[in-house]
Parts: sequence; structure tokens; C-alpha cells
Amino acid sequence: MKRALITGVTGQDGAYLSQLLLDKGYEVFGLLRRSASADVVDGRLRWLGIAGQVRMLDGDLLDLASVIRALNEVKPDEVYNLGAQSFVKTSWNQPLLTGQVTALGAGIMLEAVRLAAPGARFYQASSSEMYGLIQEPVQSEKTPFYPRSPYAVAKLYAHWMTVNYRESFGMHASSGILFNHESPLRGIEFVTRKVTDGAARIKLGLAGELPMGNLDAKRDWGHARDYVKAMHLMLQQDEPDDYVVATGRTTTVRDMCRIAFAHVGLDYEEHVKVDPAFLRPAEVDVLLGDPAKAREKLGWEAETSLEDMIAEMVEADLARHRARAG
Repeated sequence: MKRALITGVTGQDGAYLSQLLLDKGYEVFGLLRRSASADVVDGRLRWLGIAGQVRMLDGDLLDLASVIRALNEVKPDEVYNLGAQSFVKTSWNQPLLTGQVTALGAGIMLEAVRLAAPGARFYQASSSEMYGLIQEPVQSEKTPFYPRSPYAVAKLYAHWMTVNYRESFGMHASSGILFNHESPLRGIEFVTRKVTDGAARIKLGLAGELPMGNLDAKRDWGHARDYVKAMHLMLQQDEPDDYVVATGRTTTVRDMCRIAFAHVGLDYEEHVKVDPAFLRPAEVDVLLGDPAKAREKLGWEAETSLEDMIAEMVEADLARHRARAG
């Protein structure tokens, strides 16, 4: 039976990845930072009905000793580093923390795996935000990076460290350059979930308007449930490598609002208001990924349309609010 250790196990991707690996017969272990009350921290795992099946270990990305201890205990075949300070807007308010966790945390994980589990295969969660001020209209593995936030800069460090450990030490270390991927498990602070939750609240009479930032930003949005399959496939390859994971379709935030509000029979223009407080100091205007390499080498492609994903998210948010009211 294969064993996997996941950092960021209580996040959106960690939860869906845990579900996927459990379905494939893995023993799944999560590195859990002591941060919040134990009864709220596993909410996403509970949503998927797998909370009791993931074995949690105390540890922190910034504590090399705790990571080595976890690796010694688990003896994993695969390590997935999904843990990070992952909200772009917060990275301007907490740039040094973001650098420590998102950048150095990945370096600590790589070093710990090299020392304590050199035979394990390693996955690093890279990000399309690394492309930032895009140098090509469609971004592939060969497109130059131009990060536009402290988060993106930190992800770039982690990405290149993964390449460096692969080339320097012969580690089976791969990075997935994942474009935006969403789901009902997305944090409420992220734009897609903010929109679907806002549409649900306004439909139920719990709010009247939804303040938003830049409605003209364009993103390549897919479903996290699809994207974790690509992560797993990368670690099943004979040779480690880096892959863009994307849908190849770009949509504006404005269109995403239209889709979400239309799902509940509302006109977004009557409720969505631009609030300068939600604008970023430096904007990434367009991201559009080229998933050709993942399709050719991994046999992977996105399965869920943006429309179906937004509908699923709106329905989940309606159900959440009805349950609270009931």
C-alpha cells in the first residue's frame, strides 16, 4: 500500500487530493500546523466525508525538525507540498510571512525529503501567478516568469528550488504550474467563492450588494477536483518534470459574476459594485494556460466546465446558508 504525506492537507487542494489518493488505496497522512481549534480545521475533509481517514501529524513547514520527524514516521512514497500562505492580496500585507511559509517552507520540505526520505517522489504546488505581467499571450512551461505580488515571488523561489533539487540531487521532484482552480471548498476570501457566496446570500435576502475589485481581470479557471488528478499523475511518471495545468480558456471576473447570478435568476449588474478597497497594488490582467504538455505526457485534461463548476459552487453556498438559517 502506497503512503502519501500532504502539507496543506486541510485546504481545498489537500482535501480533494486526499479523497483521490484514498480512493486509489493509499494511506494518507497530513502535516497539521497547530493554528486553529481542532473542531474547525478539518471542515473541508468533513465536507468530503473523509476526515477520519486522513492521519494527522503535528508539524510546521518552518520547523525542519518536525518535518523530518513526520517523514521518519510516515516513510512516504509520495510527498505533496501544498502548504502555503496562498492568498495573493494578503501577501502585500504580510510579505515576509508569505516569503517564509510559501518560499522557505518549500525549501525546508525539499531539504527534509532529501535527508529523511530520498526515495520519495515530491510534488511542489507552483502557481500561474508566477507569470504575472505576461510575456506571452498564452503561458506554457517555456514562458518567462514576471511575478507581480509577494506571493508570486515566493512561489517562484519554491519553483526554482524544486528544479534545483531535481537537477542537483537527482530527486524525483516535479512542479505543477496550476492555473486558477476552484470548488465549493474554496476559501471565502477568493474571488470565485466570494462571487458564488454573494449570489447565494443576495438570492436568499441575506445581502443586497456584493463589493468587488477589478471586474476586467481575466483568468483560466478550472475545478480543483480535476487538477489534483494532474498532481498525482506527475508523480507516476518515470521522469520528473514541470507541467502547466489549465483549461486553455480565459474568462473575465465580470462574466463569472454574470454566470453565478444568472444561475439564481438575478442580474449581476444590479448587485455587483466595484469597491477600490479590493483593488490590488499591482494587477495581473490576464492569465491563460497552455495545457498541451500535460495532455500529451500525462494524458490529463480538464473535465469540468466553468459553467458547471460555478453552478456547483452556488448550489453549495445556497445549501450552507439555508442550513445556518434552519
